[in-house]
Amino acid sequence: MKNKNYNYKLAEEMVISVEEGLKGIFNERSNQIYYKLNNILKIFKEEKVSTSHFNQSTGSGHDDLSRQKIDEVFAKFFQAEKSAVRMQFVSGTHAISSVLFGILRPGDLMLSVTGTPYDTLEEVIGIRGKGKGSLLDLGVEYRQISMDEKTNSYEDKLVDFFKHNKCKLVFIQKSCGYSWRKSLNNNQIKQICNLVHSLNPETICFVDNCYGELVEDSEPIINGANIIAGSLIKNLGGTIVPTGGYIAGDYELVEMACCRLTAPGIGADAGINFGYGRLILQGLFLAPQMVHESLKGADLVAAVFKKLGFIVLPEPKSYRSDIIQAVRLNNPHLIQKVCQSFQNSSPIDSFLNVIPSPMSGYDSNLLMSGGTFIEGSTSEFSADAPLRDPFNIFIQGGSHIAHIKIALIQLVFELLEENLIEKESLIFP
Repeated sequence: MKNKNYNYKLAEEMVISVEEGLKGIFNERSNQIYYKLNNILKIFKEEKVSTSHFNQSTGSGHDDLSRQKIDEVFAKFFQAEKSAVRMQFVSGTHAISSVLFGILRPGDLMLSVTGTPYDTLEEVIGIRGKGKGSLLDLGVEYRQISMDEKTNSYEDKLVDFFKHNKCKLVFIQKSCGYSWRKSLNNNQIKQICNLVHSLNPETICFVDNCYGELVEDSEPIINGANIIAGSLIKNLGGTIVPTGGYIAGDYELVEMACCRLTAPGIGADAGINFGYGRLILQGLFLAPQMVHESLKGADLVAAVFKKLGFIVLPEPKSYRSDIIQAVRLNNPHLIQKVCQSFQNSSPIDSFLNVIPSPMSGYDSNLLMSGGTFIEGSTSEFSADAPLRDPFNIFIQGGSHIAHIKIALIQLVFELLEENLIEKESLIFP
């Protein structure tokens, strides 16, 4: 018992010491909340958001005032011609696939400039899972350019590609997904979009914006993207929206995507939000605070794991363009240990055992720590890892830094107890 108390105290002191070294970046991140929330408040005032926009309608919802107002608010937030925020989107992948199927036609060519996309899009595109109605099954051609891990270079590859191909849509994944690369920032997205449009003004630049909303000072539309999509159980849901997703961008492109979600001729002009109008609007209001708690948590996670001797991406105190923190553990047992420890520190389902499991849309068995109030919500503190070499874990979310701190102290304590780390690695000079 005495040794356990000593180990816990050692773990606590280590995490607190790491946190002390992050005060400067924490203050910097907290200061950014003011400007982002102020912008959202201005939009709410300009759009005259009221309690009438919390009301629920039924049926097809052709005149749903709540849905219409939410679309207008999100369009203004993204500085887009049009947006569609829908509870009918079951995930970010569903919103993204609606855009792809809504815009692309047989014979069209789609190019990913950020390498292999996130696992759940592979069957949508047709990289695997043939015969299920993928883009490839419907005659859409797919190519990809792998970005250099160190430089994110793409210019020469892109110029050469456009010399020999007529490309309908360029796909840009902002976050790293399950790849070991830095997530793209909006300046890089702007450079890609400007180059693509200089090579062919008709080519559509589509950004998967998941995990990136409200992290930077701007969003992809103003940086040249024609259309974007994402999930409401990530950043913009403020940890309280129970489901749904969004698309935003050029008017005609959003309408085409909505025609895929509903039906041609109906498009964006129908669909109820099941009485969740208040939660959607309140989630957006809370989102700047929640996102920046996540960013502070990511800095703390990165700094603690780096102190323990692991490679992290991005580095603590780095400029961030999404809420994801990757850690290279190089060991499947260690991944399971970390996920289990985080699950034990979760507010919901803390008693569950985390085991490798298959999941729809993923190529590998996954380990997931997700004891969250909204199932699968990555705006809440969570971690997941595909069980494949080199065994990286991806940690994200967190409604407040205190919870992340508690989880990290418990993890370090458990690693000490099982002799998976040396006490010397915790001691500061």
